[in-house]
Amino acid sequence: MRTPARNAELALLLEVAGTPKPGNVDRHRDLEDLRFEHFLAGAVGAREGLELAGDGAAVGAAFERAVAGMAEQGGGNTQFGSLLLLVPLVRAAREELAQPTVEAVCEDTTVADAADFYRAFDRVDVFVGDPPADMEPLDVRRGSDAVPALEDRGLTLLDVMERSVPGDDVAREWVTGFERSFAAAERLADADPDAPVTKRTAAVFLSLLADRPDTLVATRSGEAVAREVSDRAAELLERDALETDPDAVETFADDLVARGVNPGTTADVTAAGLFIALEREAIAV
Repeated sequence: MRTPARNAELALLLEVAGTPKPGNVDRHRDLEDLRFEHFLAGAVGAREGLELAGDGAAVGAAFERAVAGMAEQGGGNTQFGSLLLLVPLVRAAREELAQPTVEAVCEDTTVADAADFYRAFDRVDVFVGDPPADMEPLDVRRGSDAVPALEDRGLTLLDVMERSVPGDDVAREWVTGFERSFAAAERLADADPDAPVTKRTAAVFLSLLADRPDTLVATRSGEAVAREVSDRAAELLERDALETDPDAVETFADDLVARGVNPGTTADVTAAGLFIALEREAIAV
């Protein structure tokens, strides 16, 4: 029987293996400096931090260790956002993998957890938007240099996540009880049980992208592009294109890669959904 940490590692591997995943690295598509094998190595590298979470370590320390291990490959940031979702989920799975338990894990985070979260930014470059002028001392891109300001204000990791909403849907999961992650798990469980998990993963990714404009796309390419991408995903989903016209989905995926449009937040939520489904034995691999 796999431990929660092992299921989290497997979720990361299944997420990148899902194909097609428009705008993201998958088995058929690499980005210019970020390739499929970098994601495989990132998932394996994150194992130690995930095991710390499974053993009951503090969320911040486990996350920082997971990111450090993830970063030990040549592609840079592969799964930072996914790990920010998976670490509290793995921690919660020690008791019960349910929304109230995950909410309690997040509510129990401390200033020390927030400091470790900031230190994780020293490990790898993460694309984030510019903060408001009054929040510049707390800009996460400053990494450990921002820790004194963080400590002066007494902000916990949950406080930091709350200040990142509505512009970051990974942070939004923290303040909504991982609402979309649990919904993704239910969709995976309800999908055709005879279909490969990688195909079900691609279908759930497309459904999540259709639900909400991706916040990473909005930050990097603008809200209009994010809405356009979400609308295209909804149109493909409405006509069941993965089954009836898979070439159209492949074309969409190729187009987003060519344009440098990456719905990476949707991929992060997909990974979290995969973990929950694996832990609940709603999908089998």
